[in-house]
Amino acid sequence: MKLAVVLPHLNEKQRRILAAAEAKTLGRGGIQHVANITGLSRPTLYRGLRDIDEAKGKAVDISRVREAGGGRKKLTVQSPEIIVAIEKLIDPSTRGDPESPLRWTCKSIRALESELNEMGHEISYPSVAAILQTLSPVRCQYSMKLT
Repeated sequence: MKLAVVLPHLNEKQRRILAAAEAKTLGRGGIQHVANITGLSRPTLYRGLRDIDEAKGKAVDISRVREAGGGRKKLTVQSPEIIVAIEKLIDPSTRGDPESPLRWTCKSIRALESELNEMGHEISYPSVAAILQTLSPVRCQYSMKLT
């Protein structure tokens, strides 16, 4: 079937719309038939039918696959107090010239992770490292010993 050739080259929204259009042309039982062939779920195909109906007579933004605002929020947005907690943990162990754009801490990322987890913040060491890198342009270099 042509869908098997075309679908791997499309993004999620395009796959959904093409498969739904194919199901619509098949008529009764088309949704189940296309779901069996493509491996897409029936709710996905029904969503594709809704996308087709909503797009009638309108210009459609095909670059956007999902609705705006979807997905998981950043950790710093979910709990902004985590930045303050990280600052409090690294301030006593900060080394170097306070006027220098380079700031170093003696604590490892994993040590900071375990201290934050003990304080009740659920965070992983890659997230700690990412937050340290984005705290401010002045504080972009930290000792990242992963022990």
